[in-house]
Amino acid sequence: MLLGFALFWVGAVLCLNGIWLLGRIGDREIPVIDVFVGFVTLAVALYLAFGPSADLESIKAAALTLLFTFTYFWVAWNRWNNADGRGLGWFCLFVAITTIPVFLQGFATAHTVWNYWFAICWLSWGVLWFLFFLILALGMQGLTKFTGALCALQGVYTGWIPGYLLLTGALALK
Repeated sequence: MLLGFALFWVGAVLCLNGIWLLGRIGDREIPVIDVFVGFVTLAVALYLAFGPSADLESIKAAALTLLFTFTYFWVAWNRWNNADGRGLGWFCLFVAITTIPVFLQGFATAHTVWNYWFAICWLSWGVLWFLFFLILALGMQGLTKFTGALCALQGVYTGWIPGYLLLTGALALK
């Protein structure tokens, strides 16, 4: 159930950040959702890492969840202090590289449609983080609109819909 909870809110923040990149939400307003979802994913990660049933898999899930958390907090911070985002861009490269083995391991060990889908989500998120690296660290501003549209779309298919389906019980992980 925690995965559905986290994915639902990740979907919201990705959709809204995509709309922000498309110029439809102001720089001073977007930090609200980034901070909120940052705290949501932080709470989930802390429970996974330190909760009563913490084990190797849940701690790995916590570490990976914190990649999202830190990204959202950094986006909010950059909007508040008018930073150019280069540091966040380099962090996005670190995350994009990290998603490669997560995708490969997930795909190689998949046994269900959900497992394959979730592995593909990691690949999708890795592409998105790489695009943020190109825009923020390397200054390739021509990719901003494409990245915004992709971010909003990924919010729907990697977060919002599967998160909602998990929360309602319409989608089972096994």
